[in-house]
Amino acid sequence: MNIVVSGGGTGGHVNPALAIADIVKAHEPDAEISYVGTSKGIENKLVPAAGYTLYHVEVQGLKRSLSLSNLKTAWMAATSISKAKELLKKLRPDVVIGSGGYVCWPVVKAAHDLGIPCALHESNAIPGFAVKMLEKDADRIFVNFEETKAALKHPEKAERVGNPLRGGFSAISRDEARKRLGAEDYDLCVLSYGGSMGAERVNDEILAVMEKYTSSRPKIRHMHATGSIEWPIASVQFREKGLDRFPNLRCVEYIYNMPEEMAAADLIICRAGAMTLSELALMKKPCILIPSPNVADNHQYKNARVLQDKGAAVVFEEKELSGDILTDAVKRICSDPSERERMSGAISGFAVPDAAERIYAGLKEISGK
Repeated sequence: MNIVVSGGGTGGHVNPALAIADIVKAHEPDAEISYVGTSKGIENKLVPAAGYTLYHVEVQGLKRSLSLSNLKTAWMAATSISKAKELLKKLRPDVVIGSGGYVCWPVVKAAHDLGIPCALHESNAIPGFAVKMLEKDADRIFVNFEETKAALKHPEKAERVGNPLRGGFSAISRDEARKRLGAEDYDLCVLSYGGSMGAERVNDEILAVMEKYTSSRPKIRHMHATGSIEWPIASVQFREKGLDRFPNLRCVEYIYNMPEEMAAADLIICRAGAMTLSELALMKKPCILIPSPNVADNHQYKNARVLQDKGAAVVFEEKELSGDILTDAVKRICSDPSERERMSGAISGFAVPDAAERIYAGLKEISGK
């Protein structure tokens, strides 16, 4: 199979695309796989590291307020489709799939215009701008949430397949993870983080939870990652509060062994990006979600609400968050094994362990290869 994958801007778009590329390569080692992104997105780090050839088509999003950059956006939109067509004529793919982000719009649109079978993958509960613009042109729309279908004009094209994941998530048991981490003597493990860059509000309230609750519970191991931008401030606050004196508490900049830490955890406190929620569901983890308010269309909150409505997560918006509120929730869940078991069962209903395989089968079907 010769496949072109496109998606960019954030890891939430790039990582599913790479997982799709990986499953194609796993089934067909000789497959030709090309990735199309922009010259500015995170794909420029992630795609070469994954071993795939990266091509660029320049396009950008509209500003919500009046801005001269919107003139540049319009010009890019007018030229990007023709440039994408030139690239696709050179690559001659059997199928094209877009995973979101503005860059996939000209690529999938060009594929449709050229008569190349094309598909979309939407990770979030509410479809993003690119998917909304492209759904009429796509042959198949793969979605992570069943609820996404109701927001599409062409739900008949949609198939719920989940989110394709990379890495070792679900490959290790809780007991084995705790053994590797030296956490076998703890009754419970709590894991908290606010993203790779960090979130000031999340860090502040997690440190409050440590002060008010987990520091006085020596049988609870609490690992918190501050994120790179927030690390200089949060690490100092951790020491100033005297939290570094407690052997059951750890504050780090970044968690490099996330599959192990997640596997060991009995409760996870984090943001509500689509990939994170898929990881939590696959690993059946009780969770407290604090959606980022700094994302397009507030999509993290909409993702989190889907889980909350099914009893699979506790959700707090940043604007309502406080150390006391978060501490009360952590204390309630940690002290109630039956609640953790119930939440674990509820969130597992969102997991699709063979998501990548389903997408591969769908791509084979629409490509005829």
